[in-house]
Amino acid sequence: MLEQVMIFSIVTAFFITVLLSPFFIPFLRRLKFGQSIREEGPKTHHKKSGTPTMGGMMILLSIVITTFFMTKKFSHITIETYLLLFVTIGYGLLGFIDDFIKVVMKRNLGLTSKQKLTGQLLIAFVFYMVYHQQNFSTALHIPGTHLSFDLGWGYIVFLVFMLVAGSNAVNLTDGLDGLLSGTAAIAFGAYAVLAWNQQQYDVAIFSVAVVGAVLGFLVFNAHPAKVFMGDTGSLALGGAIATVAILTKLELLLAIIGGVFVIETLSVIIQVISFKTTGKRVFRMSPLHHHYELIGWSEWRVVVTFWAIGLLLAILGIYIEVWM
Repeated sequence: MLEQVMIFSIVTAFFITVLLSPFFIPFLRRLKFGQSIREEGPKTHHKKSGTPTMGGMMILLSIVITTFFMTKKFSHITIETYLLLFVTIGYGLLGFIDDFIKVVMKRNLGLTSKQKLTGQLLIAFVFYMVYHQQNFSTALHIPGTHLSFDLGWGYIVFLVFMLVAGSNAVNLTDGLDGLLSGTAAIAFGAYAVLAWNQQQYDVAIFSVAVVGAVLGFLVFNAHPAKVFMGDTGSLALGGAIATVAILTKLELLLAIIGGVFVIETLSVIIQVISFKTTGKRVFRMSPLHHHYELIGWSEWRVVVTFWAIGLLLAILGIYIEVWM
């Protein structure tokens, strides 16, 4: 029965997104919610200018509808479900405001870094307050072992860092057609397996709902993309994957399962530090996916390579936690 729920969840989320897209994409185009392209970016990206963005709204709708319907029909809505949806919708709303300012109000930078960080911190703090009131564990589990150590009040710092860093890392990965849709599906799929293994079926249902939603989005987001998810989708997915890691108590494992997001973020950090200290760039452009484009890789080759790396890291993460 539970296996059927997982299948129904992923299929339902997939078809909700697919069925919404033919109506939503023309709607976004009529409203002229088109993507602006960085002038300093690869020249091949300039033709993408005007492609409808803010498609992350379709992903969010699919996740929320599927999660509520499936958990209510086959189980019951838990505090974990509400926490997952709160963070996902909260970060999605923050991304929507950022996209709206950039696309509709024509302010290319959107929210300032301080405004965005304030929003991220506020959502993370509210999440922690509920988390703390429910007496959830503040211990960190060491993947592949039976060891853990309690951070006590220090866990609030770690939790906030997880949510803010997770949302920003996933946001940085959203730079090529289908790149984030594919890597997110893989990462959430891995956590769905791990949540199932822990018998946290509410978290597993949410995770497979995300997998179905982003795979449905990938139908229209694969190269050449007909729609982009924008910060509305990427910030929401980043907050969601960090929350899943926290609720399954597999926070540290996210560095492996979400290894592509970590690598992309590190490439930006390395590039900034190198340029500010030496005046030289380590990569032709950051995040890392743009570097490979600029050395001659096709966009599709970069995306498929990153998907493959993400899949290998996801398998490694499951292996470490389940079989080691």
